Amino acid sequence: MRVRDSLFTLLCLPLLVQAAGEGSWQAESMGAALSHRGVVASSKPLAPPHKVKGVITQVYWRYSLFSIPPDRLEVKLCTQTQCVIVDGQQGVTSAFAGQPANQPFYFVWGVYGQGVLYPVMRVRANQVIVNYR
Repeated sequence: MRVRDSLFTLLCLPLLVQAAGEGSWQAESMGAALSHRGVVASSKPLAPPHKVKGVITQVYWRYSLFSIPPDRLEVKLCTQTQCVIVDGQQGVTSAFAGQPANQPFYFVWGVYGQGVLYPVMRVRANQVIVNYR
């Protein structure tokens, strides 16, 4: 885990501690690359590292790129049944509240338009922290 990733986790720690009696899990992976507009790419599934029972209350998400985000970039955070457009490179959502906490998440990246992306958009890393009860 990089220092920056550790910092994100530490910044979220007070929010995780507030959920006393509840649980959380965290997963991260390397990202994908996009070389053309009008094409989508998805991350590897971000799954719980241990057996989880309960329902989601909130999901904290974060991704980082190797370069400046290209114009018209759209990023979604998804489960098998739902996708939510995320705004910015980190944040929190309760859009998945009530869904099973044991399901994996994945990111989907796309850049509207046509043609080659230069430089190629490379995702350095993606992370989720899932709070559940």
